[in-house]
Amino acid sequence: MAFKALLSIVAVVAALQGVDAALTRRVACPDGKNTATNAACCALFPIRDDIVENLFHNQCAEEAHESLRLTFHDAVAFSPAAQARGEFVGGGADGSIVLFSDIETNFHANDGTDDIVALQKPFIAKHNISAADFVQFAGAVGLAQCPGAPQLEFLLGRKDATQPANDGLVPEPFDSVDSILARLLDVGFQDFEVVWLLSAHTVAAADRVDPTIPRTPFDSTPEIFDTQFFIETQLRGQTFPGVGGEQGEVTSPLRGEMRLQSDHLLARDSRTSCEWQSFTNDQEKFSETFPDVMGRLALLGVDQSQLIDCSEVIPIAPPLPASSRPHFPAGKTAADVEQACAETPFPSFPTDPGPATSVAPVPNA
Repeated sequence: MAFKALLSIVAVVAALQGVDAALTRRVACPDGKNTATNAACCALFPIRDDIVENLFHNQCAEEAHESLRLTFHDAVAFSPAAQARGEFVGGGADGSIVLFSDIETNFHANDGTDDIVALQKPFIAKHNISAADFVQFAGAVGLAQCPGAPQLEFLLGRKDATQPANDGLVPEPFDSVDSILARLLDVGFQDFEVVWLLSAHTVAAADRVDPTIPRTPFDSTPEIFDTQFFIETQLRGQTFPGVGGEQGEVTSPLRGEMRLQSDHLLARDSRTSCEWQSFTNDQEKFSETFPDVMGRLALLGVDQSQLIDCSEVIPIAPPLPASSRPHFPAGKTAADVEQACAETPFPSFPTDPGPATSVAPVPNA
């Protein structure tokens, strides 16, 4: 009996190993260089390599930042509440911002997206990929150019839009916190998850808030995906980087840095301030939270059952530089923090040495 039982165990283990091998079996791609768990993903490798080299130029610069921004502006143009009423106001992650760019890039909230749309269109045509998929794919690959960034999921197979989204679905920097939270709750994001989404601003810049200073970053390290955005947004504002007083802009603590009114208010609102503060010294939290919310964003309005997981094609971002650590910019200390979280004190950080930090514009590769 014991021998038979042992044989049964061996048989089960062998069967499980066979299942595991079947699940991990890979197919060779036609390029002769790559393999994939699903043959459909093979088509993405040459697209990835092309845009890394010829759209992003191997840099976490303007095109990478704007491609990440475009994923949000395309996908968030969706309203389950309106859909439940039988109304169409937008299809979510359906590429409509590219396919109907003459309409949607003229919406005020989408100001500045026309440049990246124009840059992406030739790649979409060249590689015969749906605009809906390309927008999300390019955003994920673009983020991977930024040291410290987490790897995003990518699912292949979205259907392209057949009509444009309505205006008014993308939050604006001058909107109230109530309005922003309500708009994003409509598409499934709780208050604290709105903070997770705004992690994107650590590698972001403003082109059109003040048109006299395009590519003005939101923190002092826009080329890396670190926690400085959350630290610096909590510092007391002192000056405008340009002409000043533009709609949706408030004073920033550093010369050459832009602060959006919406970021300023969310960092200080009782519903979001503690979650905001929690990111200031927790780089690892990015790897858990940002892929989660971005993965859900990329599925808004999409039938996930029809998609193929091709996340393996998305590159792994370089690690943070060894010298990177949370800090107060030179000239700033804990005395400059506007404490907003009532639950815990603001973390302690060292101050960079030298003259007061001044932020340079994001390079345009």
